[in-house]
Amino acid sequence: MSIANWTLLHPSAFILVGIPGLQDFHTWIAIPFCSIYIVSLLGNCLLLGVVKNEPGLHEPMYLFLCMLAVADLVVSTTTLPKILSIFWFRDRSIHANACLAQVFLIHSFSTMESGFFAAMAFDRYVAICNPLRHAAILTHTAIGQIGLAVLIRGAVLLCPHPILLKQLLYCRGNVISHTYCEFMALVKLACADTRASKAYSLTVAFLTGGLDFIFIIVSYILILRTVFQLPSKEARVKSLGTCGSHVCVILITYTPAFFSFLTHRFGHTVAPSVHIIIANIYVLIPHMMNPIIYGVRTKKIRERVLYVFTQK
Repeated sequence: MSIANWTLLHPSAFILVGIPGLQDFHTWIAIPFCSIYIVSLLGNCLLLGVVKNEPGLHEPMYLFLCMLAVADLVVSTTTLPKILSIFWFRDRSIHANACLAQVFLIHSFSTMESGFFAAMAFDRYVAICNPLRHAAILTHTAIGQIGLAVLIRGAVLLCPHPILLKQLLYCRGNVISHTYCEFMALVKLACADTRASKAYSLTVAFLTGGLDFIFIIVSYILILRTVFQLPSKEARVKSLGTCGSHVCVILITYTPAFFSFLTHRFGHTVAPSVHIIIANIYVLIPHMMNPIIYGVRTKKIRERVLYVFTQK
């Protein structure tokens, strides 16, 4: 293969278009994007600081919430600075290696978020269905082991993604119609047989997000069965109240994630701008809303945050 052909089929950089059809509005779209990113950074960092400095919050639910906050920070920081540089400074070029690193970080830490949601569902299941053994089952050692298992699963299963992309020939050019590097967006530029790559991606998605979602559903079915067997209405309301924040963040996270995943693979009639806006909502809104929802709905966190600000 000649040097010219090698360079053409293995580009040293990719071009990120942004949101196709809305390029004239990028400057204005960047304003809410930037605002949401700032709120996400402040909210998650504040949550981490509050839990770290308050011994009373060193419980399984809050420790898993901190792990989720770290994953939120990684995903949003991996994507938003580059998106803002595209929108405000027209800096659309991204080095190939940086693009592959972005693919790995986005997909691996999104997978970790799914695992932390499942861990939080398990915590709620034990707390409600087997409260007397909650402290014995979810010790700090067990929590650390669960967090480490989620971390290793996300890193190991998603590590082949950039390797598979590195081996492809990009005969359809190096222009990505997206605001960030995404696995399927790069696969669509390849002219080689990508069935193996797509099959692996689908398999990993089912073994992580799919199984996690099934586990969460089963956990809440068992939780509801136990709650509705409680003798008093007050006890039922109190038990369900401890799950409300978790259910809210799951709905906010999984809804755009599933839509983005399905439209990228099967939604050929969906307008590209609609798909990319939903994909951006996935890396924006949940990571901002998670600390807000838990801060507003969780009494211990709310009181501690108010205490911090009133003392200052």
